[in-house]
Amino acid sequence: MDLDLTPEQELIRDTVRSFAREKVAPVAAELDLESRFPYELVEELAGLGLMGLPIPEEYGGADGDTVSYAIAIEELTRVDSSVAITVAAHTSLGTMPILLYGTDEQKERWLPDLASGRRLAAFGLTEPGAGSDAGNTRTTAELRDGEWVVNGSKLYITNAGTDITWGVTITARTGEDEISNIVVENGTPGYAISAPMKKLGWRASDTRELSFEDCSVPEGNLLGPRGEGFRQFLEILDGGRISVAAMGVGLAQGAYDLAYAYAQEREQFGKPISKFQAVQFSLADMATEIEAGRALVLRAAWLKDQGREFAREAAMAKLYTGELSARVAGAALQIHGGFGYMEEAAISRLYRDQKILEIGEGTNEVQRMVIARHLGL
Repeated sequence: MDLDLTPEQELIRDTVRSFAREKVAPVAAELDLESRFPYELVEELAGLGLMGLPIPEEYGGADGDTVSYAIAIEELTRVDSSVAITVAAHTSLGTMPILLYGTDEQKERWLPDLASGRRLAAFGLTEPGAGSDAGNTRTTAELRDGEWVVNGSKLYITNAGTDITWGVTITARTGEDEISNIVVENGTPGYAISAPMKKLGWRASDTRELSFEDCSVPEGNLLGPRGEGFRQFLEILDGGRISVAAMGVGLAQGAYDLAYAYAQEREQFGKPISKFQAVQFSLADMATEIEAGRALVLRAAWLKDQGREFAREAAMAKLYTGELSARVAGAALQIHGGFGYMEEAAISRLYRDQKILEIGEGTNEVQRMVIARHLGL
């Protein structure tokens, strides 16, 4: 059992770690404060090949494995979640459906711009009445004279409204008991995108509400076989959970890093607080749980790379690291004391960014349902 990273994986880890520290860290607080989308950082990430890391080279990607991708997302989240979710949502949710289910023509037409990072992609699943119950989709698409006429709305969609967004793949009812995936490109008449939504965390990421009113797209924008949309988006969510689980580890690691450094600097009763057993034990617990969470994530990613079943492990990793990040962010802020509650403290941003990791890509409760189902319950 070889648990070492390959030289290529180590290179990706070190490259992303350096980029996050040198490029992202200096502007993360400002981006968060201004709720400003990080266009310059996305462009630089694209230049490094990280916007299409797991996409084959023939379509302009870096042809990396899932383990490398998870490592990259962890390293970005360690410094800033908004940048990390921009990459993760674009890759796992926006680009991957086209790679997995698109025709050769669709792949050749759309993937090069997405894999290169010149354009961003979104995935529209959630609706006002269809969150955890994603099968309750109410958006409709009716085939008329060679075009899909779409009516409905989507909510909390990442990357949908930036200046470089290409489009969104949506789930829609194409029949009484069938759901299909359909691509809607930005600028299509009848497709409206709201102003950016204001959020507790992930403030520098792009989140929008989408609406469709007699929005007509070509029949050829159907992604995969008609009626296969429900199965497809479940598969997409399985893969996406690995990246969100990696974010959980990354945020926990970043919170630990901040707490560790602050404990060395902050003095009380004549010595650094890191010398007190209560603080030492807290940091020891954090470090232990982070290692456990990282092992779960890498195991799920490795299984996917081997072409083996990974849905259960992905759900376990996502559940565990979401709750792990909550425990670590809370304990790290506690070590910071009153200073940690101030906006100027980086830990306050990580604390706000954390909560969505227990909600997005399937809530903790949904993960437990998925795991229970795989246990035969």
